[in-house]
Amino acid sequence: MKISRGEVFKNIAWLGGTLVIAGTLRYLIQETWQPVSKWLLISGAILFVLGIGGNFDGVLAFFRRRGTKLGTNTAVLSLAVLAILALVNFLGARHNKRFDLTAEKIYSLSDQTVKIVSGLQKDVQVLKFDKADDTTLRDLMAEYKNHSRKISYQFVDPQEKPEIAKQYGVQRFGETVVVSGTRVERPETVDEAELTSAILKVTRDAVKTVCFVEGHGEKALTSQEGEGYSTVEAGLKSENYQVKTVNLVSANEVPADCSVLVEAGPTKALFAQEAAMIGKFLDGGGKAMLLLDPDTDPQLDGILQAWNVAVGKDTVLDVSGYGRLIGTGPGVPLVMTYGAHAITKNFGRTMTIFPLARSVKQGDKPQGGEQMSELLTTSPESWAETELKGGKAKFDEGKDTKGPVSLGVAASKKVGEKEARLVVIGDSDFASNRYLGEQRNGDLFFNAINWLAQDEELISIRPKSPANRRVNLTRSQQNMFFWFSIVLLPGAVVVAGAIIWWKRR
Repeated sequence: MKISRGEVFKNIAWLGGTLVIAGTLRYLIQETWQPVSKWLLISGAILFVLGIGGNFDGVLAFFRRRGTKLGTNTAVLSLAVLAILALVNFLGARHNKRFDLTAEKIYSLSDQTVKIVSGLQKDVQVLKFDKADDTTLRDLMAEYKNHSRKISYQFVDPQEKPEIAKQYGVQRFGETVVVSGTRVERPETVDEAELTSAILKVTRDAVKTVCFVEGHGEKALTSQEGEGYSTVEAGLKSENYQVKTVNLVSANEVPADCSVLVEAGPTKALFAQEAAMIGKFLDGGGKAMLLLDPDTDPQLDGILQAWNVAVGKDTVLDVSGYGRLIGTGPGVPLVMTYGAHAITKNFGRTMTIFPLARSVKQGDKPQGGEQMSELLTTSPESWAETELKGGKAKFDEGKDTKGPVSLGVAASKKVGEKEARLVVIGDSDFASNRYLGEQRNGDLFFNAINWLAQDEELISIRPKSPANRRVNLTRSQQNMFFWFSIVLLPGAVVVAGAIIWWKRR
């Protein structure tokens, strides 16, 4: 039997194509370029080109057929669809978009986390040591990685890879480790707040100190009571600040390591020497926060005058009715209007709550050089009451100040090569354990500290816990729900069906 020249080259081309496919599959399975794979690909490519070249007239004739043209069109169209799908998937992977419809955005990273992670300059690795991977943590880390290529996640089974567990000193299953360079943090939980705090601690080089003045009835950092500041202390530490108390009388100065000095709710007057120490600290480019409650006189007038801050001898009342939304009265003004400042930049129409506050505003005697913003403004239905007696009050024209009323200011001024900064708010209870978690109170306090410490990259809206949306029914409500949903409604459907059947039968 005589074999034509075209058939020989046709078979050579088929053999070459088969060798190319075999070499490609071998590489995909082994994931390394072995000599056999290279030989298969090279020899297959040579034979394929030789077969096509030797039977070129036959190839042209094949493509001139009507069936071939239709098949080619179908193949090209299929390849185009596959290319479009591949491009869409590639763009989706590089620029994915998710929508979180929950009220608290609990399935989205907070503004603070996004700012911190997006600005990372160091590589950060999160490792989970357990018998089985934590899908919740893996999904959360996928959100982190969407905002930074500096973040990586790895699940490690300590029994399969004991050398890695030993390297990081892992003692138990379920432990999570956050690593950057030689720094290692071990968050107790794997929620967003703990992970972001751990990332901050392993990536930030400088640790700043926030000093709280004590000795005059100020809010106690160690107190876990409703009026205490233990939640403030924990929050500052989670943002990688050192926190300590300072007695100015015994120290005889504001310690040099204090990045920010906080005077939180003094109930007794400071000595003149202590006030002078704070003034000197600010004059040297220091940063301070003064939280001054109504009906107190801490004797800080010299500092306030030097910064053109006017603190009223009053109590701000709000009769707008906003307080009823959260179960409070006129003595707890709600703020929904904020000044144009970094501290309150993203607050929008959210609320901050101030139990028993006094007015704090920009004075009318500028000292020169200071830049000031009024941060917090109450509603028009409020006023600054100067004579609050017996729990009763009314607005007196000429004596009281009609709202809106300012409750806080932020100011800065150049002092040589440094910049001194001051925040004054007419209430200290807003940051207490009882109220810090309400609305934007926590963000206000911590953003003010961030701004004073010149850590503007930390100023943001922090993670929120999901709201409790359970419905608690009384016994009578449960009985009503049972009879309506289990008896009356199904019974009505059955009766209606029976009536319709009876009419149509």
